[in-house]
Amino acid sequence: MDIGLVLQADPPARLLVERMQRAEAVGFSHGWTFDSCVLWQEPFVIYSQILAATERMTVGPMVTNPGTRTWEVTASIFATLNDMFGNRTICGIGRGDSAMRVAGRRPATLARLSEAMHTIKDLAEGRPATVDGTEVQLPWVRNGALPIWMGAYGPKALQLTGRQADGFILQLADPYLTEYMIKAVRAAATAAGRDPSAVQICVAAPAYVTTDHSPAALAHAREQCRWFGGMVGNHVADLIEHYGEHSDLVPEELTSYIKDRHGYDYAHHGRAGNPDTTFVPDAIVDRFCVIGPPESQLQRLAQLRSLGVDQFAIYAMHDAIDSTIEAYGSDVIPRL
Repeated sequence: MDIGLVLQADPPARLLVERMQRAEAVGFSHGWTFDSCVLWQEPFVIYSQILAATERMTVGPMVTNPGTRTWEVTASIFATLNDMFGNRTICGIGRGDSAMRVAGRRPATLARLSEAMHTIKDLAEGRPATVDGTEVQLPWVRNGALPIWMGAYGPKALQLTGRQADGFILQLADPYLTEYMIKAVRAAATAAGRDPSAVQICVAAPAYVTTDHSPAALAHAREQCRWFGGMVGNHVADLIEHYGEHSDLVPEELTSYIKDRHGYDYAHHGRAGNPDTTFVPDAIVDRFCVIGPPESQLQRLAQLRSLGVDQFAIYAMHDAIDSTIEAYGSDVIPRL
C-alpha cells in the first residue's frame, strides 16, 4: 500500500515543499494538495517546486475540477510539469465543491466532468481533443502520461469512475463504506468491459497519531479531525438533495449523521476547529478518520488494504502535521 500526504496550500509555500521533501525521505509516495485557489495559494505553481525538490514523489490535486480553469490550460500545466520532471503528476478531479462554491458557481454536472476527464487526459498525453467545438492538440507533448483519479460518493459518480477513470478517490476511511463503494466502482468497470482491478483505489482521510489510547489523547485527536466530517457532509447534503433522505441508492451509514447539520462556511473549510462541524459525532470521526497510536493506524490500514485499497492519503490538517509525517515514517510505513 502506498502512503500519500495531503496538505493545504497555505503560505508560506516553502514550508509545504519542505514537508513534502521530508515525507518522500521517509517513504511517502504521493504529495497532494487541495485545489481551491480563492481559499489557498495556486497549487500548480507549488507542484513545480515540490517536483524540483524531490526525486520520486508523484504530485497532484485532491481534487481539481472542470470549472476553474479551461481544460486545455489544465492539460498543458500537467504536460509541462511532466516534460520538466518526468511523468510524476496525477490528476485528481471531481465536480468541484469549495473551489466552485466560493466563487459563486455550482459544481459541474457528471456529464461535463466526464467530458473534461477525456479532454484533459487526451491533451496531456499528446492526443487531439475537442474543446468548445474546436479540435486542438499540444504538439510538443512526447510520451506524456497522466492518470485521472476521480473523487466520488454517489451511485452515478461511482459508475462514472468505474467506466472511465484510472483511479477512485474516496474521502473517508470507514471500512464498511469503503467496501461498499469499491464494489460499486468495480461493478461499473466490469460492465463497461474494463479490467476492474486496473482501477486504482485511494482512500483519503485525516490520520492523527497519538502516543497511547488514553481518553484525553483520543479526545484531542477527535477534535483536531472533526472538521473532516463537516467537509464530507457537504457532499452528503448534495446526495440527499438529489436522491432523497432515505434512498436505497445511498447507504444510510453515509447519510444519517448530517441530520443536525445547519449550513457551512467555507472560510473554515478543511481546518481544525471549524465551528460548522459541531454536529459531527465522535463515532463518525472514529469511522471516517484514522486515530490512535501506530498499532491502531496499522490495524485500520490492514483492513483497508484487504478491501483492495492501493493508497492511503493522509489529510494532515491539524496541529500534528510534522509529528504525523515522522510517526508514519518511523512506525507505520516500514511495517507496511
